[in-house]
Amino acid sequence: MTKSPRSGPEHVAIIMDGNGRWAQSRGKPRLFGHHAGAKRVREIVRACPDHGVKYLTIFAFSTENWKRTQSEVAGLMSLFRRYIQREARDLLAEGVRVRFIGDRVRLDAKLQRLMDELELLTSKNDKVHLTIALNYGGRDEVARATKRLARDVKAGRLDPETVNDETLTRYLDTCLLPDPDLVVRTSGEARISNFLLWQSAYAEYEFIDTLWPDFTRDVFAGIVRDYAGRERRFGAVLT
Repeated sequence: MTKSPRSGPEHVAIIMDGNGRWAQSRGKPRLFGHHAGAKRVREIVRACPDHGVKYLTIFAFSTENWKRTQSEVAGLMSLFRRYIQREARDLLAEGVRVRFIGDRVRLDAKLQRLMDELELLTSKNDKVHLTIALNYGGRDEVARATKRLARDVKAGRLDPETVNDETLTRYLDTCLLPDPDLVVRTSGEARISNFLLWQSAYAEYEFIDTLWPDFTRDVFAGIVRDYAGRERRFGAVLT
């Protein structure tokens, strides 16, 4: 079903790019930019209810980001742990439900524990659904989902003749979420970098030059307003 041209996005997904370049342009180490970016997340989460955005999904760390320097990866993992510890109570108080998607196996035990605890702590909230993609890759997600589906077929729990696109969707990390209406990438790059490949088949895209640490409430509001003027056809012809 198509949405009204005047309807805003219910689910916004953001590829938060440009933290390192933002820091380097100021003569600072890349991790300085990542810390600035984490603060920006807080601001955008709080802005979501003002614009009717119920679901916000952010790309925090990809399966390819392990290729970065050891010091940057270690710094990011430390930042994720501190973010969860510092923000947990505020997220709970502000009605934010937090979920994590991605393959947790490679993450350290303390970070996995903090992720589990934050999901449980906020599980009753429903004002904003914040999904954090951590050690996430779209192809990896589909591969893991396919493995789970294949196991169910092998065990006789699923008839292979009934498998269709909706079946696979139920095995994805995002099975409890609606597909994104709008995918935003910051920093001037015009690619999706293996993010929500399956879920974004009919999403609208917005590529902007703004670096993530400069992505303010006002920038977010402008993108949401622009989206409201689009017609989503989903392959149909509107009359």
